[in-house]
Amino acid sequence: MTEAIITMKAVEKTYQLGGQVVHALNRIHLTIEEGAFVSIVGPSGSGKSTLMNIIGCLDKPDSGSYVLGGSAVDRLKDRDLAEIRNQKIGFIFQNFNLLGKMTALENVELPLIYRGVKTKERKARARECLEAVGLKERAAHRPNQLSGGQQQRVAIARALAGQPQILLADEPTGALDSKTSDDIMALLTALNHQGRTIVLITHDLEVARKATRTVSIRDGKLQEGEHI
Repeated sequence: MTEAIITMKAVEKTYQLGGQVVHALNRIHLTIEEGAFVSIVGPSGSGKSTLMNIIGCLDKPDSGSYVLGGSAVDRLKDRDLAEIRNQKIGFIFQNFNLLGKMTALENVELPLIYRGVKTKERKARARECLEAVGLKERAAHRPNQLSGGQQQRVAIARALAGQPQILLADEPTGALDSKTSDDIMALLTALNHQGRTIVLITHDLEVARKATRTVSIRDGKLQEGEHI
């Protein structure tokens, strides 16, 4: 039986907005198994960004429990959360977040630099990851020499470099045209078929349907399937 890599129980997160208390997450229960490809879909203001931040250990819930890869991360201090992010999660963002003065290879190396991986191993692993996303020949190119789709592939390679337990993709096709979006989703599907666990956050139902499981969020509450 496949083990759960993410387990959330009764997770809540509230914010003070003016004189009102906003329940961004309302008793969230979520289990994601290792090797799954899950999309979390919802409109603006639904709570999906808050949920992504907690899944990615960028924030902590006010109450409830969150276990990631066997670690009870809701109880960790900020320094320990930063280590979890570096070791267990590969982030893919809508706007790529590449450093413009660095080559594709150097951008992919970044998470390995933070881990203290030695130069020879770091460069070899970065080249392997660029090859895995079909950009071996673009290693020396800077972001402004690459198309949007190529930049997102570099970002995916960077996410893979740290050999994370999960890939967390936040609107990964949001800045791309439909053809390039399809190409990126095909790449994520291929990575999932290789055994990668992928959690995809999106407002786009067509993108969400490319995953093997869809969970909807609205008003801070989750529902299995498409209910946006």
